[in-house]
Amino acid sequence: MAGVDVIATAMNGANAQFIAQLYAKWLEAPHSVDPDFAALFAALDDEERAILTDASGATWAPRPSVFETVSAEAAPKDVKAAPTTAETRAATLDSIRALMFIRAYRVRGHLEAQLDPLNLKQPGKHPELDPATYGFTEPADLDRPIFLDGVLGFETATLRDVIKVLRKSYCGEIGVEFMHIQDPAQKSWIQRRIEGAPWLEAFSPKAKAKLLRELTEADSFENFCQRRFVGTKRFGLEGGESTIPALHAIIEAAAGNGVREIAIGMPHRGRLNTLVNVVKKPLVALFSEFGGASAKPEDVQGSGDVKYHLGTSTDVVINGNKVHLSLQPNPSHLEAVDPVVVGKIRARLDMMGDRTRRSAMAIQLHGDAAFAGQGLVYETLAMSQLIGYRTGGSIHVVVNNQIGFTTVPAHAFSGLYCTDVAKAIQVPILHVNGDNPEAVVFAARLAAEFRCEFGTDVVIDLVCYRRHGHNENDEPAFTQPVMYKAIRALKTTRALYAERLAKEGSVSEAEAKQIADDYNQELEAAFEGAKDYKVNKADWLEGHWTGLSAAAEQPEAVDDTAAPLAQLKEVGAAISSAPADFNANPKILRQLEAKKQAIETGEGIDWATGEALAFGTLLLDGNRVRLSGEDVQRGTFSQRHAVLIDQQNQNEYTPLNNIHEGQAPIEIFNSLLSEVGVLGFEYGYALANPNVLVLWEAQFGDFANGAQVIIDQFLASGETKWLRMCGLVMLLPHGHEGQGPEHSSARLERYLQLCAENNMIVGNISTPANYFHALRRQLKRNYRKPLVLMTPKSLLRHKLCVSKLADFAEGSSFQYVIPETDELVPAPQVKRVVLCSGKVYYDLLEERRKRGIQDVALVRLEQFYPLPVQSLKKVLEPYVAAEVVWCQEEPENMGAWSFLDRKLEQVLTTIGNVAKRPVYVGRPAAASPATGLAKVHAAEQAALVDQALSV
Repeated sequence: MAGVDVIATAMNGANAQFIAQLYAKWLEAPHSVDPDFAALFAALDDEERAILTDASGATWAPRPSVFETVSAEAAPKDVKAAPTTAETRAATLDSIRALMFIRAYRVRGHLEAQLDPLNLKQPGKHPELDPATYGFTEPADLDRPIFLDGVLGFETATLRDVIKVLRKSYCGEIGVEFMHIQDPAQKSWIQRRIEGAPWLEAFSPKAKAKLLRELTEADSFENFCQRRFVGTKRFGLEGGESTIPALHAIIEAAAGNGVREIAIGMPHRGRLNTLVNVVKKPLVALFSEFGGASAKPEDVQGSGDVKYHLGTSTDVVINGNKVHLSLQPNPSHLEAVDPVVVGKIRARLDMMGDRTRRSAMAIQLHGDAAFAGQGLVYETLAMSQLIGYRTGGSIHVVVNNQIGFTTVPAHAFSGLYCTDVAKAIQVPILHVNGDNPEAVVFAARLAAEFRCEFGTDVVIDLVCYRRHGHNENDEPAFTQPVMYKAIRALKTTRALYAERLAKEGSVSEAEAKQIADDYNQELEAAFEGAKDYKVNKADWLEGHWTGLSAAAEQPEAVDDTAAPLAQLKEVGAAISSAPADFNANPKILRQLEAKKQAIETGEGIDWATGEALAFGTLLLDGNRVRLSGEDVQRGTFSQRHAVLIDQQNQNEYTPLNNIHEGQAPIEIFNSLLSEVGVLGFEYGYALANPNVLVLWEAQFGDFANGAQVIIDQFLASGETKWLRMCGLVMLLPHGHEGQGPEHSSARLERYLQLCAENNMIVGNISTPANYFHALRRQLKRNYRKPLVLMTPKSLLRHKLCVSKLADFAEGSSFQYVIPETDELVPAPQVKRVVLCSGKVYYDLLEERRKRGIQDVALVRLEQFYPLPVQSLKKVLEPYVAAEVVWCQEEPENMGAWSFLDRKLEQVLTTIGNVAKRPVYVGRPAAASPATGLAKVHAAEQAALVDQALSV
């Protein structure tokens, strides 16, 4: 389809043949042309002949048109029943030009919509919305009847009538962007519900009274807090109060369409209002927090968080439909909660077994500057239709203050609207004036119904303003004097709506006052009750978390993580074979045969096989497994091959889903090229379901740098701040192997710096069996903690990095510290103990064996946090006369050294070792994690190994 400007030129008569060509195209493939043209062509005779004559006259003859067959009864009185050929051409051109004019409004009408409640941005006139652009240049053109064949509900109409409907539909207080969508059904659906501006007549007096009540609650709550808690930050919703009725409308419409669970993610602004007026947090509890009380019981530990970061949940019944509502807690990092919320919804859908993705839904609220500026918004949108991450669509409500802190839109984003990024995934965008509550609620309902119908995201751009500054103590007039002069002169949305309803007779002034008085009495009663309010219980171990408990003080507990030998062999058989009719790659077949031999002999179980055994045995225990990340199906290092690909037809086969009937399933998804978005999604998934092993693997460990907000603000501190446990596993390939600065270090030091209050588990494991036990431990304990593992690269195929099948079976468990395994001199004669972890152990072991050294012991620390002090003492005590070295590959200012230094000193002092402090051996401090030169790397590695082994 050519652009509007090209079509308009064609309609001037010079290129009318273009229309004939378009008609010929329609004859061959009716769905290949724009629906409006298709509608017109369908009304014409279907003979394969040209339908128009170009302005200069053509040799191809015109054919009879619909205008020549219109009966005298059906035709307007001033149109002849049998017009001449010239009149036919003119009438046909009028119709086509009118259709293009109508299409221009559908595409561009939002540019002239009345969206700004402050009236500071008056929309200009767009040439494509001028009838003269399409050849209607004379006043008489506006009153000439035009055949439209049902478009806009008209069979025949004047252009004046058409313009009236178009202006009302597309240039009022709702502006719609939808013509960028490629799906004709979606475009048609929106068109039918927008054209004619049905919101102008959609609300009965009863519905208007309900809307006024919701607005009053939003408005009165903010006014009450401003009066009773002077000077307290609350990031109020003043100026955007229509958000609350919009949320009610979305929830009601969704409930009516089968949605049974809704999770809300939002920033500070309006959170407190949403908590009490939508998610039904008791006013008395919130006012207690305003007074300085904790949001959790006194016997529950944790730092807590400011009240405008907290969440809550409740069950509501709407028109007989029960819906569970939750508001996800989140930090000040704008938009970081977006992927968390959709991950949580995906988990709920999976728990329900809902493959239609219709029974649970996310509502995401955004600020205008954040929606445009934060890349995480796009990452979340980009996930929305991917097989591993789709949730049936989220509804996005952009509370558009028209400012970001002190930054105006001209400095905040490059596009026309703050919502332009959403066009990347072809979703409808509804811009609506926040001071027209009925238009807002209509748009909200339409958004919810569209999502439920088509399973895609929808964006509502609620154009409003911010009556105060960024917070209630800020002075916005310093930087936006014109805007705030207009705001000070403007009545509140609630006041304007109440006046309008009183004027039209829907709700009297006295009735509106009574609504406000009733709610203010409720606020006052809650304020008084808050003085003696005490939180009597926490809800964090209820619902899906029932049966779990807070972590006990047993940092070195021996957990029951072994699997029966028969179960291990059953899993081993499944992962070492493919169906007879499956055309696996020959190299893969050799790997499968090697796995089979290892399982049958019980020797040489490598890392990938150990991982598969952990997954498979959990599946047989009834626990689902979900693994995602970049290229995880095959594995970055071609080690996993968890999903096999038929070499002839590209069909997939997942061995772990074919162990035996009735097992739980595993889902393994190659993710989009995203770290922060996908990690946030998986965190949300693990947050929602404690009985699934959820893992995210970085392509290389240091790529997790891009997800640092999720790690810092959610993974490491979510439990202490918000009382929300999470058992997510992060797999971070790590090891200095000469691959350069960006493919060596997973930045172990950063995770260790975050460790405190038993908040997570961090390890650098050196055997497949220990990896197996660490993974199974995540679900075998009666509590959940994040697990951060430095995982191997070269060790994936290292001949020494293997385990026996017996190390996975009955009698085995996770080893916090692995002692010396070779035969050395008696312990009292050992001169040095080298403590290490991960890959460097194998470099040290091979070199020690090569040199025949007998008086240097190698001890592996498998878990850094919680530090296994008792296991360290037990292993080190026999070497009381030896010096102790900490050896690492990472530079001195990285890795585990800074974390372990003083802690190891305490251990050595306690056991009375002659060495009161450990000695550091490793690379010197550096700005970059590793060299990019292979020769330099080899020299550095040889030097640190030599230094560690040389007494």
